Amino acid sequence: MSAWFDGMRRVNRAPLILAGVWVMTVLVSLPLTLALRETLAQHLGSSLAADRAASGVDYDWMQEFSDVAMGPAVTFRPTILGFGAVLDNLSAFLDDPTRPVAIVAFASAYVLLWIFLAGGILDRYARDRATRSNGFFAVCGVFFFRFARLAIVQGIVYAFLFGWMHAWLFDRLYPNLIRDLTVERTAFLIRLALYAVFAFVLAGCNLIFDYAKVRAVVEDRRSVLGAITAAARFIGRNCAAAVALYVLDFLLFLIVIAAYAAVAPAAGGIGASMWIGLIVSELYIGARLWVKLVFWASEIALFQERLAHAGYVARPEPTWPDSPAAEAINS
Repeated sequence: MSAWFDGMRRVNRAPLILAGVWVMTVLVSLPLTLALRETLAQHLGSSLAADRAASGVDYDWMQEFSDVAMGPAVTFRPTILGFGAVLDNLSAFLDDPTRPVAIVAFASAYVLLWIFLAGGILDRYARDRATRSNGFFAVCGVFFFRFARLAIVQGIVYAFLFGWMHAWLFDRLYPNLIRDLTVERTAFLIRLALYAVFAFVLAGCNLIFDYAKVRAVVEDRRSVLGAITAAARFIGRNCAAAVALYVLDFLLFLIVIAAYAAVAPAAGGIGASMWIGLIVSELYIGARLWVKLVFWASEIALFQERLAHAGYVARPEPTWPDSPAAEAINS
């Protein structure tokens, strides 16, 4: 519990990190947003459907638009409005549908940016003190290639989980289990149990990779496989604390989801209501990012609490090189 509160304190002491990743998120999504806006404007024009779309949800027009939509525009449907977007993402996560190439490309770029920033973010939370922008980005550069190698291992594992395990559970095992069933509720419970199994395995892998990043940064590890092995060893020796912390972080995530469900903007409306809806949605995105950072910071706090001490990082704090003139003065 102390590591959980310590993690939140560390995140709140570094608001520029949260602001930076929020800006990054907005900038990455902006091109797709503008492209979708242009597509919608061309399709609606100055028709009566445009007036109906501005004042509320026109399901007939949305159905007509989805029949001709291409690329990222195929994702524009009623399920992305308000809190429906959260449920749509959850459904996509559990059922692993295909996404348009453009969205996959931008998502990949977003993941690459996170890989670059992860080292600096984790180092800042581990030191629990300001490192200045030059030190922050120096650490980002140091750990980028290490985390890129770790991302390759993650990609292989997640490809196995979503490619083979997901297909085996839901395309092979599930049909066999419900073949002779006559009660729909039983079939639903079986599918729910399979979702739980898949989520449990996925969470376990996610936990190991998170602590692999933590050990790589705090202990300045160069070997990716060594960091993964050390992470699994740490979780095994501190299983109760690591799992309890992960559950607390996940509950924090659920609280954010529930809060957004209570205040999520309704579809339709122009003027002030539109801007209020935009602000609420952006606050939700910021809260989601804050939770992600709390995950990392609390895991660092737990690791330092069990194996080192608060603020311990093996790697010396990076400093920007002095200019030749400064070196001449010092000598």
